[in-house]
Amino acid sequence: MKRAFDLVFSSVALLVFGIPMLLIIALLKWKEKHSIIFKQTRIGIGIKPFEILKFQTLVDGIPTKTGAVLRKTGLDELPQFVNVFKGEMSIVGPRALTESDIARLGWNDYFHLKRWKVKPGITGFAQLYGGQHRKTSWFFDQLYLEKHNLLIDFVLVGCSFLMNIFGKTQVRRIIFQRKNLK
Repeated sequence: MKRAFDLVFSSVALLVFGIPMLLIIALLKWKEKHSIIFKQTRIGIGIKPFEILKFQTLVDGIPTKTGAVLRKTGLDELPQFVNVFKGEMSIVGPRALTESDIARLGWNDYFHLKRWKVKPGITGFAQLYGGQHRKTSWFFDQLYLEKHNLLIDFVLVGCSFLMNIFGKTQVRRIIFQRKNLK
């Protein structure tokens, strides 16, 4: 059922966001003059690597003007719908991490293996909260692993959509009722 949700949702998203994605591509090509797509190896289900796709928003580690807007709204992640369509990711799930992230967090032991029993997601509990701390991220990943269902997926997608419209910080402040969130 989850794969059907992912296929339908990613297909619709690619159709709905197709024109905005083309506009972003044109804007990046015209204004920023750097590569348009950022590819990075991440670890997916079964601890298998895959290439995640995003719009290029950084140059030498510094956000470009266009990149800052794309990152603030989450629009830099639209190309990940291709990853979902290909079956490498899910719409909702734990954040896709790099090998160095896994090592830095210390999540490469037997205890953390359950995290890689599901596909990483474009959005999820940890992504909405914003990765404030490794223990918080692990808590939210575990919460999703234990409780995930289509209703939760729809709620998380809805919150993510609001972040695209109003910005991540504003939506996080509303959801978590805290003013000091980033």
